[in-house]
Amino acid sequence: MIDEKLLAILACPVCKKKVRWNQERLVCESCGRRYPVRDGIPIMLVEEADLAQQ
Repeated sequence: MIDEKLLAILACPVCKKKVRWNQERLVCESCGRRYPVRDGIPIMLVEEADLAQQ
């Protein structure tokens, strides 16, 4: 789980939109990229993201 204060300031590095917590990943509300969270640390690298299937 991600701290709510941290989640409030995180943004997608590609489109700069908000991300939301979805099970074990952070998901961009705009472009749909999913960023992994490892040991409670969000990995907000474009190379680590995958695209959510629409």
